[in-house]
Amino acid sequence: MSKKNSKKNSFKQKELLRRVTEVFNEFPTKDLNYKQVSALLDIEAEGLKVFVSQTMNQLAYEDFLKETSKGKFRLNAQSGNFEGTVLREGVKTYVEPCDGGEMIFIPERKTLHALLGDRVRVFRYAQRRGMQPEGEITEILERAKDTFVGVLQVSDNYAFLDIDHKILTNDIFIPKDKLKGGKNGQKAVVRLIEWNENSKNPIGEVIDILGDKGNNTAEMHAILAEFGLPYRYPQEVEKAASQIDDGITPEEIAHRLDMRDVVTFTIDPADAKDFDDALSIRKLQNGNFEIGIHIADVTYYVSPNSIIDKEGYKRATSVYLVDRTVPMLPEHLCNGVCSLRQDEEKLTFSVICQMTEDAQIVDYQIAKTIIKSNKRFTYEQAQQIIDTAQGECANELIILNNLAKKLRQRRFANGAVAFDRAEVHFNIDKDGKPLSVYFTQADDSHNLIEEFMLLANKTVAEHIGKVPKGKKAKTFVYRIHNVPNQDKLRNFAEFIRRFGYNLKTSGSKTAISSAVNKLLDDVQGKPEQNLVETLAVRSMAKAIYSTANIGHYGLALPYYTHFTSPIRRYPDVMVHRLLEQYIKGEKSANADEYEEYCKQCSKMEQVAANAERASIKYKQIEFLADKIGNVFEGVISGVTEWGIYVEIIENKCEGMIAMRDLGDDYFFLDEKNYCIEGRSRHRKFQLGDQIRVRITRADLNKKQLDFALEK
Repeated sequence: MSKKNSKKNSFKQKELLRRVTEVFNEFPTKDLNYKQVSALLDIEAEGLKVFVSQTMNQLAYEDFLKETSKGKFRLNAQSGNFEGTVLREGVKTYVEPCDGGEMIFIPERKTLHALLGDRVRVFRYAQRRGMQPEGEITEILERAKDTFVGVLQVSDNYAFLDIDHKILTNDIFIPKDKLKGGKNGQKAVVRLIEWNENSKNPIGEVIDILGDKGNNTAEMHAILAEFGLPYRYPQEVEKAASQIDDGITPEEIAHRLDMRDVVTFTIDPADAKDFDDALSIRKLQNGNFEIGIHIADVTYYVSPNSIIDKEGYKRATSVYLVDRTVPMLPEHLCNGVCSLRQDEEKLTFSVICQMTEDAQIVDYQIAKTIIKSNKRFTYEQAQQIIDTAQGECANELIILNNLAKKLRQRRFANGAVAFDRAEVHFNIDKDGKPLSVYFTQADDSHNLIEEFMLLANKTVAEHIGKVPKGKKAKTFVYRIHNVPNQDKLRNFAEFIRRFGYNLKTSGSKTAISSAVNKLLDDVQGKPEQNLVETLAVRSMAKAIYSTANIGHYGLALPYYTHFTSPIRRYPDVMVHRLLEQYIKGEKSANADEYEEYCKQCSKMEQVAANAERASIKYKQIEFLADKIGNVFEGVISGVTEWGIYVEIIENKCEGMIAMRDLGDDYFFLDEKNYCIEGRSRHRKFQLGDQIRVRITRADLNKKQLDFALEK
């Protein structure tokens, strides 16, 4: 520790306590008396040395120090070393212990250049009573990522990668021979190759040039690269896919249930190319309906552990950015061979239900099938036919819609939660520039497809998971959703009381979900609608994949899986394979092995969702970039210790007002009440408040939109 040459005799008590604490943290294994500590602090006055001695005794009383011999003390580092994961909240760094427990604060000078998500070894300091645990990182065990995306700043003698400082606090130095031809102003992917403890800047090498900053494809690829997602398909995988023959042999047809003569159609978004589900319907002689839910038979073409399968598992999901789809499977498969295109014979895996007019299931069959889609509908086309009762397959669509409504009504009566939020979309020109923003809400055509997909997923999960008493269910992949966290739910209920709403937080699952549904109905069209919906979602657990079935709370289903989208989700591929194995009478799969697969799929699902949100954020900022100075009505959508987030009502674009720009006062965060309050004038900015904002800055590189209060 360097000696201080000023204020030798004028420490305040609090400052002295902090400095003595720092000395022992700096020398955790040394025994020190008050004279040695005073010397390290450059304290010469005898009177102040007495205060040093008193402070050390106080720290010993608090169990921060232990007295090793008369007058000598050492850090009481009872917790010692442990491993954990680096987290960041704002500008502060913490480590979450691997075995759980309280998060440890890490001062900036003690981070050892550890980055968000890194697995590290930490030395935990002795903890003073009532104080936050603190420590230092002693070793970086595993980097969460070693590649970063930014803009190249190239000069005659050196280059840097300018990077968002929320991701990495220091720009990356790039030697001229590691530039890979990169030019000033280009977006690039850079790999970290060295970062010495005493160096301010890490050293890196360019591994890919994405293109010029602002170019739409370069920016979309940059978003994918930031999240570690692929933006190109490996050529060897594309080549393997191109060699797959889409011809169907008579021998294969003979092994399948032939449903080519039943009226069948697909309903998908207008821009969809990968049609992985189709519906068929016909009336039976007993007056019931036979409903076929037909799913692309991807596993017929993709063998386990093949090069295509390995790439699909690594990706685990297709990624849907604002202007493009990054597919899980090569295009030859997802848009061609496997896609259930109109007037083409296709192999499918089907759930075929016999259903009464009242939408009661009286029988079902799960079978490998062959189908031929008669019509490809967009959601808009299907909705128009439902509304007018006119058009191709009108009778079939109307019957299916009526059945879907009954299924939906029954599902909510059983306790399903109705989270139907508006989705943000952009009208984009040929260069990717957003021209306007629009929103979509689920209508009958969307609900129709949703209900029959839910029915197929539920039926498959029950078929494997529901076994007679005394028998053990075979290993399977379930889509599970836990009950809401009670503390979060109570806090949410307490908060919404200020808007005049009451929410039941105890009782049966059905009672709570019914209360949530009533609340979501009650807020429709109210100024606080978006706020209440957002907080309701935050109070819920996240759905994940697992072999340990606990049911799906949000859907109110004790057995649920994902079977209906194998073109775009790897868990569905696993479900198809397991289902086929068990239908053939094969033994149960290894549960531990499949649980690891589930973890990979859950992780990649979240990563893909984050990338999708980032692409929307980028387009929102791009849309507002030429509207600097314009004033909009907004709603406070987030409160943090560094400022408030505001969502513009008319286009749902979100920006931030920094704490320093809120007014002439000292503002502090009141987390419990979701607000920021001024200490002197007591002005409050509360989550859900409607305010007027002026756009002051739109930084596409940092994906940051800045607002100012408009009075």
